[in-house]
Formats: sequence, C-alpha cells, structure tokens
Amino acid sequence: MEPAAVPRTCPFDYAEALEFDPVLKHLMIEEPVSRIRLPHGDGEAWLVTGYDDVRTVTTDRRFSRSAVIGRNFPRMTPEPIVQDEAINVMDPPGSSRLRSLISKGFAPRHMERMRVRTQYVVDELLDRMEEHGSPADLVEHLADPLPLATICEVLDIPEADRAQLRSHARTMMDTGVANRDNAVRAKADLRAYFEKLTTQRRENPGEDLISTLATARDGDEILNDRELAVMAMVLLITGQDTTTYEIGNIAYALLTRPEELAVLRSEPGMLPQAIEELLRFIPFRKGVGIPRVATEDVELSGVTIRAGDIVHVSYLTANRDGRKFDRPDELDLERTGPAHMTFGWGGHHCLGAPLATAELQVAIGSLLERFPDLRLAKPAEEVRWNTTSIWRYPLALPVLW
Repeated sequence: MEPAAVPRTCPFDYAEALEFDPVLKHLMIEEPVSRIRLPHGDGEAWLVTGYDDVRTVTTDRRFSRSAVIGRNFPRMTPEPIVQDEAINVMDPPGSSRLRSLISKGFAPRHMERMRVRTQYVVDELLDRMEEHGSPADLVEHLADPLPLATICEVLDIPEADRAQLRSHARTMMDTGVANRDNAVRAKADLRAYFEKLTTQRRENPGEDLISTLATARDGDEILNDRELAVMAMVLLITGQDTTTYEIGNIAYALLTRPEELAVLRSEPGMLPQAIEELLRFIPFRKGVGIPRVATEDVELSGVTIRAGDIVHVSYLTANRDGRKFDRPDELDLERTGPAHMTFGWGGHHCLGAPLATAELQVAIGSLLERFPDLRLAKPAEEVRWNTTSIWRYPLALPVLW
C-alpha cells in the first residue's frame, strides 16, 4: 500500500517543555512511513517512525549514510553539521574499522579514569553551588559547565581554548538561516584547531583520549591524521552540549515528578535503570538528524521506498512505540524491556554513550545525595526553554534546597 503522495511540511520547531511533538506523534500513529519536507535542503525525504522499521533502516546495508555526501539533503539546520569524512557518514566495512579503533578509547580501564575525573568535576561544581547559596540556577552551576569540563579533561584541551571551542560548536547547532555563514566559519575553525592539536598528540602522546586514539591499533590498522582530527572534533561537539541538555532535562523531569523523585531518593541503587528510562522518555531533540539513502527499492510497513530516496529515522518516536513499550508515554523508573534509541542504533550507535551515561549517573546521583531537599524555585510553567537550536532543554533551572 502506497501512502498519500502529498508530503507534509515539518518545521519540527515544537518546544513546549518536555511534551512530545504532536506532529511527530501524529505521523507515528497515522502514517508511520511518510513523506516530509524539512526547513533546509532540497526536495523531500521519507520519515520512518516505528521501532522495528528504524532498526531496519539503521542496520540494513541497503540504506547508506555515505551516499548523502555531496547531496543537499533535507535537514534541520542551514549548514550540515556533519563533516564529509566523519565516521557518522561512513558505511561498513570502513566505519567498522574506525569504530573498532575508537572503541578502544572507551575501554573499561579508560572509562574508570573518566568516571573518576567526572566525579571530581561534579564535586567541585556542587561545592561552588553550595557556596553560592539557595536559590541557584542548576543549568549555570552544573548542567552547563560539567560536560564541557569533562570532555575537555578527557581530550586534555587547554583551559584557555575551551570557551572558544564551545562557541564554535554551538554556532554549528543553530537553526537560524542568518547564522549559515557563521556556521561554515565555525566548522572550518574547529577543523583547523583539531588538525593542529591531533598532530601534536601524535608526536607527543599523553594520557588523554586523543592520545589513546592516536596510538590505538587493531592489528596493523591505526587512525590516519584526517580521521583522528575529525573524530576529536566530533567528540567535542557531540560530547558536551547534548549531555548538558540532558542533565537539565532529567533534573526538570524529576523535580516536576515528586513521586518518582522520592522513589529514587529512597532507592539510589535504581539510578542506572532510572537514567535509561529517562533517556527513553525525554524528547531530547527536535526533528531528525543525519539521513540515509536507499541503494535499492525496499519495502517498509507496506510502503515502497525507491532506490536513491533520502530516508530519515526518528529515534524519538521509536522510543515511544506502543508496540514495543507498555504505556510508552509514561515515565516508569522501574521499566525494563527493549533498549532505548536515544544514542542511535546499529552501526552509528553513539560511541561516546558510555561516557555520557557515566556523566549523567554521577551528576544526577551526586546532586540528589548532596541536596536531599532540592526543589524548583519557581512554578514549572515559568521555566524558559530553548527555541533556536535542534535540542530541547531548559535555559535556566532555578532550584532551592
């Protein structure tokens, strides 16, 4: 059965706290494989929303990420965020080699060092928040500085460079058309910075993640200079702001749900499981990310996708698929079952997921332990939310204790 040929124009600009985008919800229920137009790029794309169909698109070799290179594909931002040589637009087996090398940087012994470093940064930030006194802005004191400090510690980026690098990364995420030239410039500046830094680490390796990646071997394979520079850049971009936003989102979700918060306070051992459920439940971004191209005709849920068609997936809707999750729109901290797709799926599952998860566990766990009476300092409906980026998050989160 073919769907209606008329594509739906999808700005995907919904930003009402952590409420689910009604356009996405409608498509998920009424037209799970649908034709859409996005704010930027040429032409139309398919949007795939169901858990099983998303899993197919993200694992089936008939859908290619690398085939989007050179195409002005439909997207959320004026300038594509992705680098043409980045691992997130590679297909197996090329991406498999890189993933194998990069995963060595997240081996348990390295992760333990990263977790210790994260705990140190969190303790320092919460000390400062306590010194500041109640009320304080949780975004300013914890969510905003922690992931940048952690990823910069892990990559060993000099303190003096950090603010500028963060500014470049944020410029690339802005959805405004007027921002396009700035985004192009920011991407080039970041690239140049990491090319220089990675060359230095190759020559004089230390204990940081870039040095680990520079010296990682899989048999005779190593990362070449270009791969190393692009990967370090991707780690900085994806390893800071998204975790910042999720700390804010998770804190808001818990502080506006006293029953769930009380359960978590009384049973702190539930935290890892609770974080997984919060990651499933929270609509952490707007719209879609990097698409794929069908390399041959494929049928999904009765719809024929033709060779050459651009295909986007929604991890947000996959996380709310009622065929996979009982009561999908409820936050259930005791939920077990299928894995969420917040970190992606298949060959492009986020390589930094272990670090992000560790940061969230340390940040939220330490926050709840340190401030047992933590609560919002203003009514939930007065919290201001981002409206200009592809990400969903509170701009400020004033709290009392």
